[in-house]
Amino acid sequence: MNAVPDVDASVVSELGFRRGESRKLGGDDAVERQHAKGRLTVRERIAAMTDPGSFREIGTLAGTGRYDEHNRLVSVTPAPYVAGLARIDGRAVAIGGEDFTVRGGTTFGSLRRKGGQGGFIEDLAHHYRVPLVNLIDGAGGSVLSIKRRGHSVFPGVHGFERSVGLLGTVPVVCAVLGTAAGGPAGRAILSHFSVMVRDNSQVFAAGPPVVKRSLGQEIDKNDLGGAAVAVDKAGTIHNAAVSEEDAFAQIRRFLSFMPDNVWQLPPRGDASDPVDRCDERLASIVPQRRTQAYNMHRLVKLVCDEGSTFELQPTYGKAVITLLARLGGRPVGIVANNPMVYGGAMDVHAARKQIHFMDLCDTFHIPIVFFVDVPGFMVGLRAEEAGTLREGMRAVFFAGQLSVPTITLVVRKCYGMAGMATCNKNDVDLKLAWPTAEWGSLPVEGGVAAAFRGDIMAAPDPAAREKEIEAEFRPYASPFRTAEAFAVEEIIDPRETRPVLCEFVALAEARLQSGLGKRSRSGVQP
Repeated sequence: MNAVPDVDASVVSELGFRRGESRKLGGDDAVERQHAKGRLTVRERIAAMTDPGSFREIGTLAGTGRYDEHNRLVSVTPAPYVAGLARIDGRAVAIGGEDFTVRGGTTFGSLRRKGGQGGFIEDLAHHYRVPLVNLIDGAGGSVLSIKRRGHSVFPGVHGFERSVGLLGTVPVVCAVLGTAAGGPAGRAILSHFSVMVRDNSQVFAAGPPVVKRSLGQEIDKNDLGGAAVAVDKAGTIHNAAVSEEDAFAQIRRFLSFMPDNVWQLPPRGDASDPVDRCDERLASIVPQRRTQAYNMHRLVKLVCDEGSTFELQPTYGKAVITLLARLGGRPVGIVANNPMVYGGAMDVHAARKQIHFMDLCDTFHIPIVFFVDVPGFMVGLRAEEAGTLREGMRAVFFAGQLSVPTITLVVRKCYGMAGMATCNKNDVDLKLAWPTAEWGSLPVEGGVAAAFRGDIMAAPDPAAREKEIEAEFRPYASPFRTAEAFAVEEIIDPRETRPVLCEFVALAEARLQSGLGKRSRSGVQP
């Protein structure tokens, strides 16, 4: 029998040396500067994000070696990206992030990059059908790469093809943990859920130096792309976090509702909250005065499994509430109008928010429950200039394209085309209502004023005549009249809401199981 030769000790020693160089990141000084900004290093972030000891790094030795005159390795500057496979709550994920301590996290420049658009980490997520977690802290390309390469590259050489494809197959989440511009900023947008740290991270197409050169404007990077802009005003990033640890917790919470890929059902969670629970507080939560606001967040939480709700984009498009929750342990998407903002009227931001959320739920087989109290589209000059009508009709378009089961629960108002965005007429179109519900093309008050304008103006007392006509028409607006005609499927006692919804969501599971896979969309988006 031939003896197995010993491994060359120098080779093992070199492997250990190279691994040690990689763990140094950008060096002690660079790491200290990162910590001084209140930011973790990329390896610390991965450790905080994932299950202990689960990270299997890939590409550990990638970087730039420095050699002496005898071609012996002296040191290695690691690639400014750390990536690999890990587990989050026991489930496999592909995870990676820029190492800001090395060249500010700018592009490595190898022919096959470890991360970034078109990077190997995205290939891992694609081929193993596992969620992708991007920890973003870099500015993408650098002008210095032109000199290293000897030429400039045409946009798209390292494109977003894989990034785009992943959005239809596996959950993609991004945390913006520093300053993100260029490619990394683009990747943050190409995600199902994104979060950034308020006051300590920024995202923009280009930073202050480019803005100054292009427009002559001096602006601070936080004023240009901090959470107050990117999350609250633009909706570019979904959620803001108070710290990196909070950002990681939000990512874990989001992933807990998601399947590993579109060929699986979303995971069921704790089902200890009784499905037959009837909450007495629901009976009086809607005020008797039709114009008085109430707390829709509280209403939804009283219906859903206790402690199960996770809101997406809470500070953007606040006229509509979008959140993930559970009913009887099963994940659901909740779209609820917010009467505390514009009386629940759909403005352009609320429409965009609702469209994205419906698309997310439809992609990952999550049934949708609409809690409806919408008086219509936002009106007026500013609403028209903002394109509210177009965005609102896009919401109607997407609602009609949904393949997941939907349930429409009218709590109070459901008027006009905005009301159409809460129903799917191509599905079973199950519409439930509380006794407080009202609906139509437009409210009696506005409808009477428009239809009887001449009669009202000719009356000796126009205001009294208007009220007289309204009183004549109001009985026909009763939800019970609609129920008589079976134009609404069922009116329920508010206290029955949870048992009814839990039953229908459980019933939907078999249908969801038979429709797994990628979604197709028909038609041109309006």
